[in-house]
Formats: sequence, C-alpha cells, structure tokens
Amino acid sequence: MAKALSSTLQRRLATGARQAARRAYAPYSKFRVGAAVLAGSGKVYTGCNVENASYGLCNCAERTAIFTAIAAGEERITRVVVYTPTATATTPCGACRQVINEFGPGAGVLCLCDSDETIETTLDALLPAAFGPAQLQSE
Repeated sequence: MAKALSSTLQRRLATGARQAARRAYAPYSKFRVGAAVLAGSGKVYTGCNVENASYGLCNCAERTAIFTAIAAGEERITRVVVYTPTATATTPCGACRQVINEFGPGAGVLCLCDSDETIETTLDALLPAAFGPAQLQSE
C-alpha cells in the first residue's frame, strides 16, 4: 500500500475532490466527478470532468487534475482521490489509470462517494503489469 497520509491531508484531498465535482461540466452524462492529486512537492491539485458534444474529446477529472499539476511544474503524483456523487465508490477509468501510471506508478488511490463506502488501493493493484516509461527505455 501507499504511504499513509495524515488525517488533515486526507481531509484536504477529499474536500478538494468534492469541491471540484461541483465545477464539473457534465451536461451529457450528468456524472459529475472531482479529483484531487497530491504531487511529489506536497502540493494538492484538483480537477473535474469536462465533457464535449463530441464525446471522444471529453476529459476525466483525474486527468484534468494530473495535467494541471504537470502544467504547474510537478513531475510526480503520489496520491489520487476521486469523488463521485453516487451510492457506491467508482475507480478511475482505464485511460486515467494509464495517465496515473505515467506520473505515479506506485500512487495510492482513494475513491469516495456519497455513502460511507470507499475504495482504497494502489495504482499497482488497479493496473497490474502496466506499460509505462520503463518499457520504452533502450537497453
């Protein structure tokens, strides 16, 4: 499992993910998702899903948060918290798992929802035997 976080930092990430979901642009799916990522620097970045009438151009909350962190100069992600306004917790999609792997292959992942149900895991468990930067390095 990923390194345990302080309860204060865990709350900050959860609050950030919930607040980000309120800003989601989800007129088609009505599935408002928020994410918060903890970068290697210790800073928290948030993101929401942004839909588009051309469905292939939509962006998930997790990727929005990660791309925001990278655009701010971060290089590593250590934790991802995802919030969905559902009765059951929802894990990141395959595309998000791949992007998390690029910047945080050992990242902890916490999925929250409107009930007390949570999923706490690692990217390694969600994306075993992942393809990533290491596979592209020449020998």
